Amino acid sequence: MREIISIHIGQAGIQVGNSCWELYCLEHGIQPDGIMPSDSSFGVAHDAFNTFFSETGSGKHVPRAVFVDLEPTVIDEVRAGTYRQLFHPEQLISGKEDAANNFARGHYTVGKEIVDLCLDRVRKLADNCTGLQGFLVFNAVGGGTGSGLGSLLLERLSVDYGKKSKLGFTIYPSPQVSTAVVEPYNSVLSTHSLLEHTDVAVLLDNEAIYDICRRSLDIERPTYTNLNRLISQIISSLTTSLRFDGAINVDITEFQTNLVPYPRIHFMLSSYAPVISAAKAYHEQLSVPEITNAVFEPASMMAKCDPRHGKYMACCLMYRGDVVPKDVNAAVATIKTKRTVQFVDWCPTGFKCGINYQPPSVVPGGDLAKVQRAVCMISNNTAVAEKGSSRKLVKILLLLRKIMRKSVLREQKMKRREMIFDVTL
Repeated sequence: MREIISIHIGQAGIQVGNSCWELYCLEHGIQPDGIMPSDSSFGVAHDAFNTFFSETGSGKHVPRAVFVDLEPTVIDEVRAGTYRQLFHPEQLISGKEDAANNFARGHYTVGKEIVDLCLDRVRKLADNCTGLQGFLVFNAVGGGTGSGLGSLLLERLSVDYGKKSKLGFTIYPSPQVSTAVVEPYNSVLSTHSLLEHTDVAVLLDNEAIYDICRRSLDIERPTYTNLNRLISQIISSLTTSLRFDGAINVDITEFQTNLVPYPRIHFMLSSYAPVISAAKAYHEQLSVPEITNAVFEPASMMAKCDPRHGKYMACCLMYRGDVVPKDVNAAVATIKTKRTVQFVDWCPTGFKCGINYQPPSVVPGGDLAKVQRAVCMISNNTAVAEKGSSRKLVKILLLLRKIMRKSVLREQKMKRREMIFDVTL
């Protein structure tokens, strides 16, 4: 078995995780208490979905996941929610005080006290695997826990599980949708760990997803639940081939092999199509060429970044549902002829395509329409630098340098005063 462990850190990571596991359960027919009526092989973990769920002797399916937060409010929602019986209580870890939107508290003080407990739970899950494939890490780098504790956990995972793949789903702050003034500082400080300790990092931002919800789903005031359900569709599409048997499956290590030309160039853009409300779905064709064209549109990107401003280094298309290779090849051939989709000339470029016949599922009562086919694109584009090399970030780095210099000078002055005081005594 090639198992995957999911780690959900901080409020954003936990709430996205909630939406993901809700969707996984619907796709596999697993009830909120972990029982799967369609699974006749009790306690035998040979099915594809066992990459994400461990199976007990009594037939209960338990997510291979750890949820961690420095304060209990968000995790208490999981403990008291619809899927409270699904998760093992030991895998829901919460502290008593939060990081207060402070990277240093999450990384060096409050987070440091809880990190060993988290790693102990991860170790227990890893021991329960026959062939651990890697980790999916969910966090937002704007908050203190997601950035600080997230960075610390990634560093420690690299030490303990150096050879295993680490795929990050990272929510970056955006200028228009902000909950704290210090979000840019936290994101700059945590980006170092993402560079060094993840193999692939998929960038998401709330502003881009808000716009998609408003424009495509006609939701006037989108909530975090609306956003998270859309994010969960992307993550579900990426992991479909790991959880279901398909024609052309994509392994977790294949993302890195196909998308990353050099180890540090691993920040990806993502998009998903069709994002359509139930009212519109009956009036649209949504053929393979249409949905393929849609994922290359700047408005479909899940991060505020225009891919037309850069060039593609690699591109991965994951189709699911009623899709045949012939239609995919024709759609990709059409895309290659477009001038708007340009590839770099300094590395081999191409399209990695995956097809899984499991149609996309939707949460009952949700905003997304149930469709016959869907596609998710993960692309490595030079335009992703727009997210990180803005003047604001340069100013932040200069300001951080100035603050560090001042604190060092202050410490030196204090030491001089102590020395003078000692001499006078």
